[in-house]
Amino acid sequence: MKPAIVRTVLSLALSRQWPIHQLDVKNAFLHGTLEETVYCVQPSGFEDSTHPEFVCCLNKSLYGLKQDPRASYSRFATHLLSLGFVEAKSDTSLFVYQHGSDTAYLLLYVDIVLTASSPGFLRRIISALQQEFSMKDLGELHHFLCMRVQRCGQGLLLSQRQFMLDIPAC
Repeated sequence: MKPAIVRTVLSLALSRQWPIHQLDVKNAFLHGTLEETVYCVQPSGFEDSTHPEFVCCLNKSLYGLKQDPRASYSRFATHLLSLGFVEAKSDTSLFVYQHGSDTAYLLLYVDIVLTASSPGFLRRIISALQQEFSMKDLGELHHFLCMRVQRCGQGLLLSQRQFMLDIPAC
């Protein structure tokens, strides 16, 4: 994800006074469907004693696989496209929805940042996503990409205070 895209989306949302929410997909890496054949040894406690040489063929992604990030991203992106979002050409982490007066921007990385042109529209998008994925709305954006996000008057303060001690508070 490009930092300039994050700053642009947050700036647009602030200037238009849109709500900005943070979402968390529970067990995100377990939603992906593998595109290639992946085998693994029989899991501990589930070995077939009559066939100890057998291996398991995975149908879904599993934590620890190098295919995890791509498989889960693909699964989520496909669903966003089915809802009418369009993937931005400038950054594959940005999805844009525009229909009439309704507009939304969704930043997809490990966490999700969602902003929309109205609170009601934001709620409808969250509901549509929750129908497909086990997901939690964490409320107003407060932490993203190792950055702490705080509202300060008409703006946002982005900081990495946990890493740097000399950043002043609002």
